[in-house]
Amino acid sequence: MSSPSSPAAANGFAVLRNRNFAAYLSARLLSTIAMQMVNLAVGWQVYALTHSVTDLGLIGLAQFAPFFVLVLPAGQIADRYDRRVIINVAFAVQGIAALLLLAFTISGVTAVWPVFAAAALAGCARAFMMPASQAIVMNLVPNHLFGQATAISSSSFHAAVIAGPVLGGVLYLLGPHVVYTVATGVLALSVVLMWLVRSQQTAKREPVSLAGVLDGFRFIWSRKIVLGAISLDLFAVLFGGAVALLPVFAHDVLHVGPTGLGILRSAPAVGAALTSVALAFWPIRRHVGRWMFGGVALFGAATIVFGLSTSVLLSVVALALTGVGDMVSVYIRHMLVQFETPDAIRGRVSAVNAVFIGASNELGEFESGTTAGWFGLIPAVVFGGAATLVVTGLWMRIFPVLSHMDRFPHENRSGDAPAATLEPAPPAGQQAPAVALVTK
Repeated sequence: MSSPSSPAAANGFAVLRNRNFAAYLSARLLSTIAMQMVNLAVGWQVYALTHSVTDLGLIGLAQFAPFFVLVLPAGQIADRYDRRVIINVAFAVQGIAALLLLAFTISGVTAVWPVFAAAALAGCARAFMMPASQAIVMNLVPNHLFGQATAISSSSFHAAVIAGPVLGGVLYLLGPHVVYTVATGVLALSVVLMWLVRSQQTAKREPVSLAGVLDGFRFIWSRKIVLGAISLDLFAVLFGGAVALLPVFAHDVLHVGPTGLGILRSAPAVGAALTSVALAFWPIRRHVGRWMFGGVALFGAATIVFGLSTSVLLSVVALALTGVGDMVSVYIRHMLVQFETPDAIRGRVSAVNAVFIGASNELGEFESGTTAGWFGLIPAVVFGGAATLVVTGLWMRIFPVLSHMDRFPHENRSGDAPAATLEPAPPAGQQAPAVALVTK
């Protein structure tokens, strides 16, 4: 990381003086709090109804299936239309999902398929929101503040992931209907704040086509550094994710109630939020590859500790360390993806990145629930953490240029501008142009 006397360290929150970024950040913060509240309530409610770890995994699958189908076309739409409007519509659809969950709860129905339907609707909204929200930040802040904006945005997200489950757990004591009512109101406020945002995006109204949708894949395949970074996150978190099983750990292993579950769910975000604030002041400048692989290795090791723990305190610390490791990996991957991508294709590349993120999260939850049903709760989590460490070692060998990377590629170019003039992905069968690196 840079030294405390560097400009980044002295002005870690300067980006918040940007009015558009501040409004966007506030809207995203509130919407994330609302959905974290909803996720906690859904998990506890479903487990109380069915006592099935498989059903907890199916919640993740219900969210991921529509997300996987829609996110790539959504990436092209984010390049063709106003990203502000797309994000706002997604907030509104999430509010509708919360309303449906409220209606389900009030009706007293004991079947869980309406919960899966609402989760699928929320997955549709996220499919359109993720590419647009990842791509819009470059339209809101100057290039030299983008790294700072990335860290602050990540810290606010994780602050929401801390506050949301805790608030949701407290409100759940009054009943799940209270959680869904409050979440709906918070999402409505997010819609209002997002309308205040103005961006510098220049959208081209071209028809959506299959070739255009696949441009993001072709571009990433031509940039092996980006491919290695996002695929590492996919497989590492796919095996190491234990979030879906937290209701079971809270209820059956650690013997805590919904408030304790909220603390457990918030622990990774605490570690991630503290790390992202540190990155805003002291951004990573050197040994980028080592930092990224080290972060993923920490994530895997901490997952193993959590799986073996029977202490609430140790479990909270282990989960917080998974957040630290994940945040370092996310920061580096996001910097690589956004700076290496021209704005005209940034939505589609962000959509592919979102597929990897979504697969690692939702499919990771499904994998955790399924393996827990097969092998048992604790062996499933320990196996997932060990598999993450194995993936880390394999990726260091498969992508040596990434593991030996010393500086971010864009810092080797003149100025702070992103790679807006990078050539498109070459036709099949031709080698992609090399990306300049400084390695040790």
